[in-house]
Amino acid sequence: MKHTKQILGLALMSFALTTMYGCEPKAKKTTVAPVMAQALNVPEKDKPKNNTVKIALLLDTSNSMDGLINQAKSQLWDIVNKFTHAKCGNEQRPELQIALYQYGNDNLSSNEGYIQQVLNFSGDLDEISEKLFSLTTNGGEEFCGEVIHTSLKQLDWGNNPDNLKMIFIAGNEPFNQGKLNYKDAVTNAKEKDIVVNTIFCGNYEQGINTEWKNGATLTGGEYIAIDHNRKVVHIDTPYDDVIIQLNSKLNQTYISYGAMGSAKMEKQRVQDDNAYELEEAVAVKRAVSKSSRLYNNKQWDLVDASKDESFNISEIKKEELPKELKEKSETEIKAYIEEKKSDRAKIQAEIQELNAKREKFIAEQQQEGEKGELENAMLEAIKKQAAKKDYKWEE
Repeated sequence: MKHTKQILGLALMSFALTTMYGCEPKAKKTTVAPVMAQALNVPEKDKPKNNTVKIALLLDTSNSMDGLINQAKSQLWDIVNKFTHAKCGNEQRPELQIALYQYGNDNLSSNEGYIQQVLNFSGDLDEISEKLFSLTTNGGEEFCGEVIHTSLKQLDWGNNPDNLKMIFIAGNEPFNQGKLNYKDAVTNAKEKDIVVNTIFCGNYEQGINTEWKNGATLTGGEYIAIDHNRKVVHIDTPYDDVIIQLNSKLNQTYISYGAMGSAKMEKQRVQDDNAYELEEAVAVKRAVSKSSRLYNNKQWDLVDASKDESFNISEIKKEELPKELKEKSETEIKAYIEEKKSDRAKIQAEIQELNAKREKFIAEQQQEGEKGELENAMLEAIKKQAAKKDYKWEE
């Protein structure tokens, strides 16, 4: 499994493609009788979000797939950063959830078809990053039909017709290997309104001849062939170092609480380090993601938690607070949270402003073809399909 510049980028594309299942241009009118309407009057904060994009990444981690895995680690942040600009016709901002599977690795159980769920659907970007960095490659048997079937069976795709649901599977062995017929698996996916997109790591015609294209076509998905040896071109900009410095300041605005607070804060730091070790440009893109609406840590950070209408600081036990707040009064704690919230908003705004200049610089410096044919085709498909489903992209 190879280039993830495309795989994750692909995910983005699929998000746009699947807009066909979910973005409601106008609020639906209700004709329910007044009494029933009153009975169904659910508080706004308790209503489920209609516009949720669910993406399952099925990555081949057999021997020659190191390039693919590295691309996935890098391109996660590109997808998030593009996705944060998405808006539905009814002005709602879609939520993003990603699940991760690995397959075709000898270290996995043969009884499970050399398949493992690495991550259930999650919107926790630090957790998604951590799981991607945990992947290693080893030889094995690659059963595409079985891993698709397993993801359909194990994941909670939900029954909401407004949700956008898609699978991205990447590999380089014949798509029809294994006892489970891939046609049955993708037919099941289509019945659940899930689009299967396939990424073949190799020659375009070879992918067609080994059923990869058919695997996508049967659900209306996209088939793409990529050159796994093609190196992603990152362009350094004058804004990179400043954004990375701002990221360090951004981390200082987090106030951990609860049983998992300190561990989650440490995970945040580790994933910053992982991105930087991969490449400085990746660390920059991660910092940009952390300044977006999709990076929300209300489960362990008091600043994000305080943005919820239901948040009540008096319900937080003293022992769940960080050391610096344990002896403070409720009024002092609220003031401290507001101070950090204000600091964070300013830092995030500055990162976004610098990133706009960074993207302009990259666009001016980038040579024709440096993005790669796949990425160009993908972005064109995203905007074309998104327009049909009334998605808008604020650039």
